[in-house]
Amino acid sequence: MNSPRRHIPKLSSLSLLCGALLLLSGPRLSAQLSLAATVAFNNYSRTVESRLAQQHNSPNTFLVLPADPAALARLRSGQPLIEQITTPATPDSLLHHWRATAFVPGATAADFQRLLQNFSAYPHNFAPQILSSTVLSRTGVPGQLAGWGETGVPSERSVFAGVATPDSTLLRLRTRQHHVITVVLDTTFDVTFASLDLTHRYSTSRSTRVDQISPSGNDGFLYRLNTYWSYEQRDGGLYLQIESLSLTRNIPHGLAWAVKPYLESIPRESLVFTLTSARNALSKPQLKTAN
Repeated sequence: MNSPRRHIPKLSSLSLLCGALLLLSGPRLSAQLSLAATVAFNNYSRTVESRLAQQHNSPNTFLVLPADPAALARLRSGQPLIEQITTPATPDSLLHHWRATAFVPGATAADFQRLLQNFSAYPHNFAPQILSSTVLSRTGVPGQLAGWGETGVPSERSVFAGVATPDSTLLRLRTRQHHVITVVLDTTFDVTFASLDLTHRYSTSRSTRVDQISPSGNDGFLYRLNTYWSYEQRDGGLYLQIESLSLTRNIPHGLAWAVKPYLESIPRESLVFTLTSARNALSKPQLKTAN
């Protein structure tokens, strides 16, 4: 006779599943984003964006790369660098900040900008996480640097590189996240592209609305998601660096031990997936020959 233990899930896995289900199907009141949490997220994102703006002012500080030559060599050999950045406590919510860096041999900054601005191809390049991509509005010239012409010569309207109005897009993405259970979200982003010069470019994506489609019946677990790309062309390839800020529901009282590992794994895994998908798409020969 088989032992009954073979049919009993591990306690940790069962607790994780129960915690996740409680987190995503709890009372609506516990899922509502408070004003204090909104203010805290906005203040922190401004701090991050101020630091990035200073980085993007100079080629010497454009990216945060390891000072250790061995670590930099591992990065250039194909090993991505994943970092969790300490965040302040936020009321009634959890704030997550991750940074990931990779190197793509032979790629250019123009290649990557074409990839990021090819919104209709997102469901292909970022499958299976992105289900659909819809451009709601767009200003600027797609594929052209802010303040620069197609040939890399400053346009007549620009005062100096990167000062002209950047390419800006209002984009709605339907995404699917599977972590113990599957969650489908409709998120609207305000996406902008700008540059320091032809080999140093960056993009900012700020969420303006997040709607949970499935499981339905509550306001969801994700409140805000901002993504910051910085990409630098040198050393025979392209350095990609992405930072993500996300604000999620707080952990229900008494369930931290069961839910916290699940909730903290989502931003990291999503960031790694995005970076890996972008690097894979960027490595395709047809992208580098696209017009």
